[in-house]
Amino acid sequence: MENGNDHRHLKPRTRQFALRAIRLVEALPKTMAAQVIGRQLMRCALSVGANYRSASRARSKADFVSKMGLVEEEADECSYWLDMLVDANVMKKERLADLMTEAHEITAMVVASIRTARRRS
Repeated sequence: MENGNDHRHLKPRTRQFALRAIRLVEALPKTMAAQVIGRQLMRCALSVGANYRSASRARSKADFVSKMGLVEEEADECSYWLDMLVDANVMKKERLADLMTEAHEITAMVVASIRTARRRS
């Protein structure tokens, strides 16, 4: 449903984002707060790629927009959990900066893709 170049670019990027989140969660302290936040982060980070993959196989533009909406929500939720790791003093912001930037960039690209798909409808 989307531009082939975007698909080739975003699909591996969402996969790498999930893998980076997994490595981060594995490195978190074993405190209850860190583990709860980490599980939430891992769940939504993995969901970004899985839902994007599903969206790329959408059967219609409406289906694509709907599924990309899920990707947007999950990517934005990742930003929330990364912020919580900082706010709860579990990790320093500098250590999470690259992953936070990636979450924001993926969210922005997904929003742009949704807008483009809606305009073309």
